[in-house]
Parts: sequence; structure tokens; C-alpha cells
Amino acid sequence: MIVRPRPSLFTILFALRGSILPKVAPKVIAITALACLVVGLEQRHAEWFPVTAGIGPFTLVGLALSIFLSFRNGACYDRWWEARRAWGTLIVEMRALARLIPALLPEARHADLRRRILRRTVGFAQALHARLRDLDEAGAAEPWLPPHESLSLTDRPSAADAALTGLTHDLASALHTGAFGEVTFATLEHKIASLAAIQATCERIQGTPLPFAYTLLLYRTAWLYCLLLPFGLAGSLGWSTPIVAALVAYAFFGLDALGDELEEPFGTDANDLPLDALLHAATAPVLDALGEARREAPRAERFTLR
Repeated sequence: MIVRPRPSLFTILFALRGSILPKVAPKVIAITALACLVVGLEQRHAEWFPVTAGIGPFTLVGLALSIFLSFRNGACYDRWWEARRAWGTLIVEMRALARLIPALLPEARHADLRRRILRRTVGFAQALHARLRDLDEAGAAEPWLPPHESLSLTDRPSAADAALTGLTHDLASALHTGAFGEVTFATLEHKIASLAAIQATCERIQGTPLPFAYTLLLYRTAWLYCLLLPFGLAGSLGWSTPIVAALVAYAFFGLDALGDELEEPFGTDANDLPLDALLHAATAPVLDALGEARREAPRAERFTLR
């Protein structure tokens, strides 16, 4: 994800990096070229265009198309925002565990258990991050789990869920040995349930895209509208038609491309979530509680607009 300072009017007009323009430029150029061709033919061979539809029909269709695009982009943004809220909750729960576990298990005799529990939470976050980015989930969790569990991660359906299962067993062991009481165990189990809910939310967002037929309908309609628009405007606007057609194509295709990016918030596009930075924010407090050296925070991309 690109994090930028508040831009000026000049940078807004001419920014390319992080904008949607590079993705839609070929389509806009194609529509503009078609509009130039149609206007040239209309002025040379007016008899080929005996009937001019005018702007009326395109106004009605464009209004309906813009409303449908707004609905789709709203649904895509809801997915993006829900994913951001899930990772925000993950950061809160990880920080809470980083505070609670050392306070509940302060004795030296619980040092191994305390360390194992905290490392499991890091393993869970690392595995979830890898799962959402289609990376090696087991490999991401392996360094943070006990060796005998790491060997069997590839046989488990989810390394992140395996980390939570082991975490529950560790807390149950602490309960049985009298390290803390049932009320404390219930509180910590609630935290684990919250982590499991975050995982389920992210997997639901990743595994349930918007209905393809809905996206396909809008995409086809946008193409048909932009392809036919020059024929309706050439007689009345003349050589202004390519400019209008290019602006309309940029708006419609740009909204469609932006919706595609927001629909998959865990990717690596410019407008996707900064998962690397969020992962660091979640794991840094736990590493601090473990007394391990802090790793450099991976920042969201920052640059001067150009």
C-alpha cells in the first residue's frame, strides 16, 4: 500500500505512481483512437451516419452504469475496510497477550512456558500473513513453534490454526499445574477465540470474492458504452468527441480497476493493505516481551509524487 503526504493540486493532477491510470491507459488510448477514427469518418462521409443518436440515450445508460459501478466499488471497499479492521483487532489482541502473559506467569519456573506461549502468538501472525499472501504458511510458522510440532505442520490444514491449538494446550497445562485459575484461563481463551475469529474473517474475505457474473456484467456494459459513445457524439461535438470519450473511459475503467484492487485487500497492489507493516505492528510488542532484538519495521511505501 502507498502512504503519501497530503498532495497539492499539481501532484493530484499529474501523479502516476499509486494511481490507477497505468492500468487503464491502454483502454483509454484505444477508446480515444476509436473516437478519432469515427469523427474523421463522420466528417468525410456524413452519408454513412444518417441517424445520430445524440447524447440522450448515453446519458441514461451512463447514469445507470455509474450507479452500478458505485455499488460494486462500495462492496469492494467494505471488504477492504473489514480486512483492515480485522488486522487492527489482531494488533490489539497481540499487544494484550504481550502484557498479560508475562504478568500472569512471572515466576522463573514458568519461563519456558511463558516463552513458548508468546512465540506461538508470533507464529500464528506469521502464518496468517503467509496464508493471505499465498506464501509458505508452514515455513513462516515453523521457526516460532516447538521443533516436534514444526515437523508436522505440512500435514495440518492450517499452520495458523495449529499454532492456536498448541496455544490452547499450553494454557490448559498452566491451568492444570495451578499457574493461574479458571477465570484467568477463560480470559485468555477469549483472546484465542478472538484470534481464531480474525483468521476466519480474513479467510472468508480471501475465499469469497464478489459474484463473477456481477463483475462481468459491469465490465461488458462499460466496454459497450465506451465503444458506442463516439458514434453518438461525433455529429454534435466534432473533434471534441475524443476528449469526452477519453474522460468517460478513464472514469468507468478506472472505477472498475480500483474495485478489482480493493476486492482483494491482501495482495500487493498499490491500494491493498500494507500487510508487512501491520504484521510488524502486531509482532513487535510480543518480541519485546520475549526480550528478542527488534527487527526493522517494514514500512508502507513512501515517495514523492511524480
